[in-house]
Amino acid sequence: MERSKVTQLRNLRSTRAAAKASKPVSVGEASGAKGKPKVRSRRRFLVYLAAAGPGLIAANAGNDAGGVATYASAGSQYGYRTLFFMVLVTVGLVVMQEMAARLGAITGKGLGSLIREEFSIRLTGLAMVCLLLSNVGLVVSEFAGIGAAFGLFGVSRYISVPLAALVIWGLVLFGSYRYAERIFLVLSLAFFAYPIAAILGNPNWHLVLVQTITPHFVYTKDFVFLGVALIGTTISPYMQLYGAAGVVDRGIGPDEYPLERIDAVGGAIFADLISMFIIIATAATIGGSGPLTSAAQAARALKPVAGSGAEILFGLGLLGASALAGAVVPLSTSYVVAETLGVERSVSRKYREAPLFLGLFTAQVVFGALVSLLPVNLINLLIGTQVIQGILTPVILAFILVLANRKAVLGKYVNGPIFRKIALAVVLLIGSLSALLVIQTVLGWFGV
Repeated sequence: MERSKVTQLRNLRSTRAAAKASKPVSVGEASGAKGKPKVRSRRRFLVYLAAAGPGLIAANAGNDAGGVATYASAGSQYGYRTLFFMVLVTVGLVVMQEMAARLGAITGKGLGSLIREEFSIRLTGLAMVCLLLSNVGLVVSEFAGIGAAFGLFGVSRYISVPLAALVIWGLVLFGSYRYAERIFLVLSLAFFAYPIAAILGNPNWHLVLVQTITPHFVYTKDFVFLGVALIGTTISPYMQLYGAAGVVDRGIGPDEYPLERIDAVGGAIFADLISMFIIIATAATIGGSGPLTSAAQAARALKPVAGSGAEILFGLGLLGASALAGAVVPLSTSYVVAETLGVERSVSRKYREAPLFLGLFTAQVVFGALVSLLPVNLINLLIGTQVIQGILTPVILAFILVLANRKAVLGKYVNGPIFRKIALAVVLLIGSLSALLVIQTVLGWFGV
């Protein structure tokens, strides 16, 4: 408890310092009119760096192995046509991440605790079981992505996966939340590889701009299916669950919420810009070649067109994405299960202080690493996981929306009339498309 108080005091001091730094520079403070905009831009950037944390990490974790494969497949199938669709998806991600961060900061509780307190035990239990089943499948895919990324550099997955699992496990079990957060933010730097890879692909930037700002849809079953997949892989429930829990674990409260809002919104926009660069990179080099089955396949396909540099950059991005999500996905499960049961949950705790939280995290990492090494059909595993995600996603988002609309939960921080309508439209749209994904998948099993 003592260490927790010290950590919260340091957090408060750092956020106050950041808030002070964010104040506009007066004429007297600036060296001159010409230097004023530059000083303000620098201070805004420093404020964002001070705020960066749970929101940025959660959103970037969505660009995991499955996400990279989906975005790359979008570029290889339809070129730049899905870019405008990604702009719409970005709006949805910003709305959901902001609400999750606000709930965590204002209430001091994770989504698991809030759902348990505000809804029936049966509904809470159903959501938690679905989340556990879904996230376990995702953990397997993240370690498979780590193995595939190292495979691009000639390292066997039988070496890379166990080592990666050991490092991720040790990072969480033997570090504090602050230490783990810094490592996660460093891993996020790997995503800058994708814009560089896109530039190396020499895309038609005029066409990129046109199809980003104007609606351009292909009215086919495959395009609709891909659109649903893009939503599912971009707005995943574990991102909102981790975002809220990370805010609580970091000790962020109502006074620090303005900075955390910058983190949540900025993180969502940054993550989706990276997603769009993945689409641009593959569209520029292998657009029109058909769907891809893995992110590693996309990396290899870039080499003949954009050179070995693009392949290496794509591989580095895949490695960073998979490693980040390999930690965040099992952490989100551990957070929400521990919150639901009302037991201790924090990365900063020792194993004897939070046995369920850290034990569940350990079990997921071990299971995910082991299964990813088995000769199983990972594509079938991912399809099954997508079906569960299709059921789970609108449920969790509906919980978040209801909680953010309740004045008894958020007080004056409750959703305003306009924001409430936008959030409702996002949830209804995602729910409808998720239902369509489930129906199409089930019908596919019967050859329809």
